[in-house]
Amino acid sequence: MRKLLLGLDIGSSSVKASLLDADSGTALVAKAFPSEEMPISSPKSGWAEQDPEMWWKYVQQASKYVLNKAQVKKGELKGIGIAYQMHGLVLVDENQQVLRSSIIWCDSRAVEIGEKAFERLGEEYCLNNLLNSPGNFTASKLRWIIENEPDLVSRIHKIMLPGDFIAMKLTGEILTSETGLSEGIFWDFQKNGISEKLLEDYQILEEWIPEVVPSFSIQGKVTSQASKLTGIEEGVPVSYRAGDQPNNAFSLQVLKPGELATTAGTSGTVYGVCDTPLFDPLSRVNTFVHVNHQKDRPSYGVLLCVNGTGILNSWIKRLMGAGKIEYDEMNNFAASAGIGADGLLFIPFGNGAERILQNKQVGAHMIGLDLLKHDKGHMIRAAQEGIVAALTYGFQIMKEMGLDLQTVKAGRANMFLSPIFRKTFIHMNRVELKLYDTDGAQGAARGAGIGAGIFSNETEAFEGLQLLETYEPNENFFEPYEELFSRWKNCLQEIQKMNL
Repeated sequence: MRKLLLGLDIGSSSVKASLLDADSGTALVAKAFPSEEMPISSPKSGWAEQDPEMWWKYVQQASKYVLNKAQVKKGELKGIGIAYQMHGLVLVDENQQVLRSSIIWCDSRAVEIGEKAFERLGEEYCLNNLLNSPGNFTASKLRWIIENEPDLVSRIHKIMLPGDFIAMKLTGEILTSETGLSEGIFWDFQKNGISEKLLEDYQILEEWIPEVVPSFSIQGKVTSQASKLTGIEEGVPVSYRAGDQPNNAFSLQVLKPGELATTAGTSGTVYGVCDTPLFDPLSRVNTFVHVNHQKDRPSYGVLLCVNGTGILNSWIKRLMGAGKIEYDEMNNFAASAGIGADGLLFIPFGNGAERILQNKQVGAHMIGLDLLKHDKGHMIRAAQEGIVAALTYGFQIMKEMGLDLQTVKAGRANMFLSPIFRKTFIHMNRVELKLYDTDGAQGAARGAGIGAGIFSNETEAFEGLQLLETYEPNENFFEPYEELFSRWKNCLQEIQKMNL
């Protein structure tokens, strides 16, 4: 009988399921639903919401698909792992019914609330205890609800992150994790527990916070009702949960100090692991509890996030192709333009407030357009170079904090499928890049294997992880990419002055 593990990755664009064979360590089948991106509602400028029941609908479809495709038999599925879009807020009543749409990660409405809390609580407390400003994170979004939707407050039974909600739908139990609470800025790193001071300041009831469980652990079992809806056998345990960026790092076996992971999907991230609680005094990058954190073996993740990355590339795809151009074709067009796209620059910050810019919304900008010489190849290349430049801007902040940025791991997916993007990335940042055959759903499945005791340790869990390609920078390209980044940074600074 096979030993199989199911990983679910709850994104803002899609829900992906991956079925892993624990003996070989390889993915048998994977599928994302829906085929088009899930809608994001924006009732007002800077707002972003999704219906949690939509995630649950696509979890059902994705789970049924991979289980049927692999012809899973009774007793073969041993555990379920859940990765999820970070920083979202889900509210349920005592009957586990959703009270309102989820305020998701790229929503900017709580920026001012977080800034005022940073002043009230004090810089020393926030940076030393929370390792971050309360910022625009989950706790601040909840405070926005308290201030603006008071009729809803009396009906709140529990607050959850998106992955907690999916686990609840599967098991009927409402739980969360240390890493989840730290990403919501509820966690006091000095006392290693929930920040009572922040709860008091925000008037958040502690009873709203779910029970805390380890990321790797048995966290409830699939109910009969959930089994009927998903095709998952009743009684299979949920044995792992983590936010998408800690989980992405985990999926790439980034678990030790000095190791780094990156993604470039809708948003772009770099995630570095350290064993001391580092923080950025300006909270432009953020520190959370990593998935393998233990009291006697601390592990922290430093996250750089740029909201506007792949979303710019997909915007150009829609604008240029009207559904008729594919990403491979776009990359071919980009290759026809030289480094620097003949002076055309893109500032990609068009997807909400950006943390690396201290929660400012500067928007997306195309600079230097010459109607007599620039074509679609220049636009595509300039967009990809602008996305890398935004990540490089954050890289420099991480270097200032003391993180070593020499080798970066990524899944061979999204923007890293583009040769132009890869070349720009390794030379603008002067790093080695290793691409692996993995993704968030596969990583969640491996996490489920550890939590359910199928794998005895982390090394065993990653025996099937395949390194696909390694890219080394060529010093002959350092100077032109350095000049490109300098021009990009100067343009950003001018735009910031205008916005002030």
